Amino acid sequence: MATQQSTVDFLLDQSTSAGIVTFRRMFGEVALYCDSKVVALICDDQLFVKITSANRSLLDESHDAPPYPGAKPHLQVPGEKWDDREWLGNLLRVTADALPAPTPKKARKAKA
Repeated sequence: MATQQSTVDFLLDQSTSAGIVTFRRMFGEVALYCDSKVVALICDDQLFVKITSANRSLLDESHDAPPYPGAKPHLQVPGEKWDDREWLGNLLRVTADALPAPTPKKARKAKA
């Protein structure tokens, strides 16, 4: 089951306090970016945030789950937390702040 656009739109609206939050569809699901860093995945209409030492205090290990088979565990954010804009924005902000900046992509060589 793929993620519905209405779920993505709702989470983007709820996350405005985190800063610039955008998304990109990838592999049939959605990656959420905060300040150009991938901070979360939305898979099957469920929110999974990358685990960092900074966000561990907001959700404990009982919320660890892989977003898809074979993936590293992420924090699975319970649906009732989605309604709390301040909490959700803070979760994404502290996660983004704890992650390294994305590495710049190398320029492609022109084909002759």
